[in-house]
Amino acid sequence: MAKVGIIGGSGLDDPKLLKNYEEITMKTKYGSPSSPIVIGSIRNVDVAILARHGRGHTIPPSKVNFRANVLALKEIGCEYIIATTAVGSLREEIHPGHLVFPDQFIDFTKKREYTFFDEERVVHTPMASPFSEILRGLFIDSGNKLGLKYHPKGTVITIEGPRFSTKAESNMFRVLGADVINMSTVPEVSLAKELGIEYATVAMSTDYDCWKENEEPVTFEMIIKTMKKNADNVKKLIVETIPNI
Repeated sequence: MAKVGIIGGSGLDDPKLLKNYEEITMKTKYGSPSSPIVIGSIRNVDVAILARHGRGHTIPPSKVNFRANVLALKEIGCEYIIATTAVGSLREEIHPGHLVFPDQFIDFTKKREYTFFDEERVVHTPMASPFSEILRGLFIDSGNKLGLKYHPKGTVITIEGPRFSTKAESNMFRVLGADVINMSTVPEVSLAKELGIEYATVAMSTDYDCWKENEEPVTFEMIIKTMKKNADNVKKLIVETIPNI
């Protein structure tokens, strides 16, 4: 039914991206996904959009049913997933409003369901290169064409949330080599990898977390304000990229 899935983060699950869209409600063996799935097209490519945190951002990060979300997109035929996410910057050069196309992750989550293979058999999925190089290359091409401010690679660290980091944690993550921080990439990326789906993230830097001394510590209101201001850039990138997949 759809070739490309979009998992939309805060403010980036807009069904108006699609033409001739319809809404379907699904249930998987792991339960229901976070939201109904909206199916339509972008430049003649069949696309499905799912809201990671539910309509109206009602599901906290630790309670997102990641397995149901990824499996639902797989079951309707998605071979590619473009995930959007707000991230805090852990590097001076990644300014609020910049886009990042991560190529690595660090998992700092604690209580999520991490695999589809926890019952009948054990599968050890290689994770050296967790993000799709195909999609990341297309993001870079689109970013260049559109003249967007982006970073072609980076390491995202995913924390449990919903609270933000302490200054000590934020500085520790910098020492560990993380470039940006969020609460949603893991286990979404690794579950997609288990199912053979090409998955990549369009991350928007919204703040400097709390490590930067001359910046106000991050708040949810700050994130939403920056997302609203710059969400059009993410949408333009997606619309430019999808026909080239």
